[in-house]
Amino acid sequence: MKIGFIGLGKLGLPCAEVIAKNGHVVLGYDITPVKSNYVIVEDSIKETVTPADIVFVAVPTPHDPAYDGKAPTSHLQPKDFDYSIVKDVLVEANKHMTNNQMIVLISTVLPGTVRREFAPLVTNTRFVYNPYLIAMGTVAWDMVNPEMIMIGTDDGSETGDAKQLVDFYKTIMENNPRYVIGTWDECECIKVFYNTFISTKIALVNMIQDVAVQQGNINVDVVTDALSQATQRIISPAYMTAGMGDGGGCHPRDNIALRFLAEKLDLGYDMFDAIMIAREQQARNMAIEILKHGNRIQFSSDSYKPGVEYTDGSYSLLVQHYVKELGGQIVDSNPLVYVLVHPTCRPINNVYNFDPWNNYGVKYET
Repeated sequence: MKIGFIGLGKLGLPCAEVIAKNGHVVLGYDITPVKSNYVIVEDSIKETVTPADIVFVAVPTPHDPAYDGKAPTSHLQPKDFDYSIVKDVLVEANKHMTNNQMIVLISTVLPGTVRREFAPLVTNTRFVYNPYLIAMGTVAWDMVNPEMIMIGTDDGSETGDAKQLVDFYKTIMENNPRYVIGTWDECECIKVFYNTFISTKIALVNMIQDVAVQQGNINVDVVTDALSQATQRIISPAYMTAGMGDGGGCHPRDNIALRFLAEKLDLGYDMFDAIMIAREQQARNMAIEILKHGNRIQFSSDSYKPGVEYTDGSYSLLVQHYVKELGGQIVDSNPLVYVLVHPTCRPINNVYNFDPWNNYGVKYET
């Protein structure tokens, strides 16, 4: 195939060269002069995109230089990425492309950006969002040995553009990766939360280090090694389904206790304050969604998790608290009279049954 690659920087050039080494003709362009033994470097975007079957855009979405993390940033006003470079490239490429071609953006953006900012600019050709999971220093290897390949289209369809891109990647991949195909927005989410998941994991592990130093008699490596081998719940797919928050006799109170420890040891920060605030706000958000179905709500369970009768730290009861706070009424009734029916049916007596262990699932009285 003929591949266009706009952006031949520290990420784009190694990726473009890997594609070329796998037998494709790669035409590339960068605003800064670049030399390559594998990529045909053109003088303009027009020359790069016109003959290409697929055009990849790997230009920066930078932050203000003060926000890169090498100096304190927590006191600064939050800012989105700067999308001006991407917009300029898309506008120019769109002028010279047709519906027989495809333009693929791999730059990191926040959820909703493609649909709001970029898609309206691409009117002559097809647009795919395909962010890469690549680390500096191992770009070329990561390109052909990714943990997964995310392909985002307007409607998340697995056919058409997504299939064409999958077929292309199969010609260059070394590790037979899994392909995750979704909407633009879903792939934006996967990419940015993948990165910040790592940041959160590191911050939590480094809190253990701070506690070890301040408390004494703790070798942080003993603790982290034990946790790293906890493959049933921590290093596993467990707790990776969204829905109810954590509960029980341990989790909420342990988070609260760690808030106390962070203050006692004078760590200078309190991650668990943010966690508990998020837990409560997420319960309130869930109550808001439930109340969109009606004001009389019957919960099928008050327990803190499925299959037990205990209500210690129950997230179901926390959600119920917010249902009542927001004007709803919790109705006691025999849950056996409730069955799952078509969502267009209306409940008798205006009572809605909410199953807390079915995410936002709503059951209606027959």
